[in-house]
Amino acid sequence: MSDHQTSLDFRANAARAIKNASLRGALRNATDTFGDRRGSAFEVIPDLDELRERASTIRLEVLDNLPAYLDQFTAAATRAGAKVHRAADGAEARGMIAALLKERGAKMVAKGKSMVSEEIHLNAHLEEAGIEVVETDLGEYIIQLEHETPSHIIVPAIHKTRQQVGRLFADRLGVPYSEDPLELTKIARQVLRDKFFAADAGISGANFAFAESGSLVLFTNEGNGRMVTTIPPLHIVILSVEKLLPSLRELPTFIRLLPRSATGQAITSYVSIITGARKAEELTGAKELHIVLLDNGRSEILAGACREMLKCIRCGACMNVCPVYRTVGGHAYGWTYPGPMGLVLTNLLTGMKKSHPLVDASTLCGACVEVCPVKIPLVELILKLRQRRVEEGYSSSGTNLGMKMFARAATVPGLFNWGERMARIFWPVVSRLGGKDVAGRLPRPADRPFHERMK
Repeated sequence: MSDHQTSLDFRANAARAIKNASLRGALRNATDTFGDRRGSAFEVIPDLDELRERASTIRLEVLDNLPAYLDQFTAAATRAGAKVHRAADGAEARGMIAALLKERGAKMVAKGKSMVSEEIHLNAHLEEAGIEVVETDLGEYIIQLEHETPSHIIVPAIHKTRQQVGRLFADRLGVPYSEDPLELTKIARQVLRDKFFAADAGISGANFAFAESGSLVLFTNEGNGRMVTTIPPLHIVILSVEKLLPSLRELPTFIRLLPRSATGQAITSYVSIITGARKAEELTGAKELHIVLLDNGRSEILAGACREMLKCIRCGACMNVCPVYRTVGGHAYGWTYPGPMGLVLTNLLTGMKKSHPLVDASTLCGACVEVCPVKIPLVELILKLRQRRVEEGYSSSGTNLGMKMFARAATVPGLFNWGERMARIFWPVVSRLGGKDVAGRLPRPADRPFHERMK
């Protein structure tokens, strides 16, 4: 995977994305499909709000006692035969994983989808060390061939059309052009199958981990997840510290929520629970299991005002309903995590100085809050970040002046009415100067404002 990241200048990135008709069409088709499927999948869940509240409570319980749960998980995983490593940041995690692979003479790694590995740019680091890394998730494999980063945390190649994938496979794999999704999947399967058996190690993430037993849980829709974690002799898991659950007893709640929220499925094709390395009497599984627990700023978030962001279970539902994400796609956000959850998490992990342009990437419509399976108050968190941006001096003087003028006008009815009249008069000029892709996309001011019609 390319280590290249786009600029965090969200406005410039978004302006370019809006002009890409192919991108917008692919995003619209995919997010509409996921939205429809999600709605249908939850129709059979009569206690949805209660279920979401239960999930939120479980996640908060973990966050409130995270150090104790981490210690419990470490002890349990060690007893089960795994080796647990703690990494304070991305550099330490990359170093640990590269050292493990070098010590065992690994030349090629088969890798399952892992957004936290994208966060720390693991692939580029391993490739610089002379280790071949092969993404085995179909979407990740597509964007690896294209030297791109994921555009969505669940569907990495959501921004690609089948025609684009067909041309990519023809160019990079030397196969006849096809735009049939089934045929393209068969091509990727044929290429990747040999990689699973030739890999010296497998690297994966995990959706959850149980503190009580030291087990890891993976939700996948492709068989690559089990191939990566069971065929190579060495399995390395990179896990961000907030992904713990107290025990197996809490998993059914998330089995009911995560697949429905992510892809509209009642359950994913595979739910795998891995406890330790392969035992003497077992026929499958890695002979050696290493778990890298990554902090990378989570402890600081946990102590701050936006700690509820760590409840996130990475379902991607907030992206699928977000009018901003649906228009510009994931690459416009410029870093690993896009959409409403990405807006908040990127800011918290990379700092306001670097990521302050992202806090504009929301309409504050609240659709993300309505679909979040663990009830993260995303709008409230975004507003806190916007307030911080002003307090820390990263809001431009023009923006500050404009907001002060609007605040003044909004509290004086006469000024507000005058502004409405001016908007109607000068709107043709504004829309023309603003361009058809920006101001031209905004609705024309009403000839008669609502309050006048109500009279």
